[in-house]
Amino acid sequence: MSELKRVAAIHDLSGVGRCSLSVIFPTLSALGIQVCAVPTALLSTHTSGFGDVVLEDMTEYIPKALAHYISSGIDFDCIYSGFLASEIQVTHCLEFMESFKNALRVVDPVMGDGGKKYRTYNDDLCRRMGELVAAADIITPNLTEASILLGTEYPTAPMQASELKKALVKLSSKGPETVVITGVEMADGEICNVGFDSEHNAFWRVPYEMIPRNYPGTGDIFASILTGGILLGDSLPIAMSRATAFCEYAIKTTFGYGAPAREGVMLEKCLPMLAEKRSFTDYRPL
Repeated sequence: MSELKRVAAIHDLSGVGRCSLSVIFPTLSALGIQVCAVPTALLSTHTSGFGDVVLEDMTEYIPKALAHYISSGIDFDCIYSGFLASEIQVTHCLEFMESFKNALRVVDPVMGDGGKKYRTYNDDLCRRMGELVAAADIITPNLTEASILLGTEYPTAPMQASELKKALVKLSSKGPETVVITGVEMADGEICNVGFDSEHNAFWRVPYEMIPRNYPGTGDIFASILTGGILLGDSLPIAMSRATAFCEYAIKTTFGYGAPAREGVMLEKCLPMLAEKRSFTDYRPL
């Protein structure tokens, strides 16, 4: 039996609402990749639409888990971080990366959306997220998070390809070889995910159809499928295309059933499509 890729997923876990670890586990598993959870926080629900959330900070757990993995001789092919509950968790993520030097380092810099920071993120935590980005191989910010990392105003108008290329290059210059920005409205009317592969100096765009609903967890699903594709040997545009196509399919499925948006996409109905490992090529140069 061939050995499976193994990912240390340093993310939060919400009991209700399909996001973070609750979608990372099934999506990466469907791609044939083992997920090892390193929870940053335990939440009764995600933080939007359910009122007061019960949150348990898992900061003290993370370095203990790392020490156990090292002493047990456990190795990882990828260190993949997302929502962080405190500044010290950035340090713990960096310790994971330093301990597994050959692992792919993926950072989804979860900080905000729609032009605003999440209420659990202050300026110091956002600044420290920049340190984590600098240590990453791949980052997957949305447009809000890209603006925070760059220290620029959130763009309220559709963006030209030239603007996006400059932003992608500036983000890459901070450390990561590969940068993907999600949810960009282009000046030509398309909604796209855009990416930059600095090794090949290549810029990519993958368009998708916008549905008038916001579902939590879709960014986590996108970043997970992108990560899985890269680990399995996909090129950046193919990995982006698969992740985009699956998210669009899951969103349309959920919208079609009229399911409550706050519960996230109906992942359970959509995973068979992902397990097929179809190759998607709906991409073109930016």
